[in-house]
Amino acid sequence: MQNAIDDLQMKLAFQDELLEQLNQVVTDQQQQLSRLELALESMKLQVNTMQTASQESGQQHELPPHY
Repeated sequence: MQNAIDDLQMKLAFQDELLEQLNQVVTDQQQQLSRLELALESMKLQVNTMQTASQESGQQHELPPHY
């Protein structure tokens, strides 16, 4: 009977450690996801800014109709 209790205690300790490790992985991934979302938003703004600037400068530098 004592062996069964010892085995259960070892399994519980292993599961507790595994749960802590998995929790850390999830936490790290959430932080990485947050950083990636911020980077994506920044890139979207940059693309929009470049598109707007390109459209504005394209209108100013159009070739005359005779070209």
